[in-house]
Amino acid sequence: MIESIPPESIVSRTIHKDEQLRAVVFGFDAGQELSEHTSKYAAIIQIISGEADVSAGDAQHSLQAGAWLYMTPQLKHSVRAKTPLVMLLTMFGGE
Repeated sequence: MIESIPPESIVSRTIHKDEQLRAVVFGFDAGQELSEHTSKYAAIIQIISGEADVSAGDAQHSLQAGAWLYMTPQLKHSVRAKTPLVMLLTMFGGE
């Protein structure tokens, strides 16, 4: 998984990848952000530790450890770490 998060950084590790599913663990330092983007795949964000502000379409979510959010394909979304954050991203639909 993610052992340490360098200051002012985002790190990621792909932990599974096949034709049906891709799972990536992200580590964010507090204040780091993935800017708004879309994906052609359906996905679930699950917060492992820390807190994040997540935008998904027109909705804003404040998520803590244990929370998860399902996103449909092509949904605009962004993630901003309020604290040091470890997040699992699971994308459905393959490569």
